[in-house]
Amino acid sequence: MINSKPVTLPVNITPEVYQCYRTSSSLEIDGNLDKPVWKKARKSKRFVDLVSGCPAFFETRIACLADDQYFYVAFWLEEPDLQAHLTERDSFLWLENDVEVFIAGPDCYYELQVNALGTIYEVFYIWQEALQPGGFFDRPEFDLRRRKVDVLGGFQDSSRYGRHPRGRRWAFMDWDFPGLKWAVKLDGSLNDSADIDRGWTVELAFPWSGFEVLAQHRPLPPSPGDIWLMNFFRFEALEVNGRKIEPSPGWSLSPHGVYDSHWPELFARIVFQKESI
Repeated sequence: MINSKPVTLPVNITPEVYQCYRTSSSLEIDGNLDKPVWKKARKSKRFVDLVSGCPAFFETRIACLADDQYFYVAFWLEEPDLQAHLTERDSFLWLENDVEVFIAGPDCYYELQVNALGTIYEVFYIWQEALQPGGFFDRPEFDLRRRKVDVLGGFQDSSRYGRHPRGRRWAFMDWDFPGLKWAVKLDGSLNDSADIDRGWTVELAFPWSGFEVLAQHRPLPPSPGDIWLMNFFRFEALEVNGRKIEPSPGWSLSPHGVYDSHWPELFARIVFQKESI
């Protein structure tokens, strides 16, 4: 089950398909992607513009691996001017350079953002019509009266209001992925525009035990041939002649055809394999 309700897509897009292989190697999450296992992993194609699908002008690729305990993600990012300033957890990282991971369940999805300082931002979204008394999401972590909750696609979010056929989403701002591990590694000097940097890498490990809500009764870890909807993004805060480009260029593994990363139906298809690398 990919989505519990059929949705009419805004554009005719064929989502990217990525084959996720298993690994028997134990990974230390330190941001170093020179490990033999990542050298053997299947890198994705170069990221493309979120809207047009044209190749992004800074090289960006990901790779994914899985074992019985974790789902692993690696980012390779070309960056001539490493910049990151936000240090407080759950800061609005999309206002500067970041990478993002979205993982969808049938009636929900999760968002993670990471900047070059290793600061993270997390949100868990549930479609409002799916959060009902006695339903799957009727649990303390999604208590609207006691949790820190916002609304995506509400009147205060006019850029998305009415855009998605499923309507508004509850955004649980205080939800953290259980057991998440992450690290970044820089190849250059941070916040120094006087030199030319080479880039940065991000390494992530998501425990399968933390996928329980996203899975909505699907097997964990996924069985061979199972397909999950996920997408991977990069947003770049660029300036031209001292003026910031608005909106910031957005690049992704699978394009959406619209400047909106919150369309789970347009996410890449991650197909889990039986074979190990």
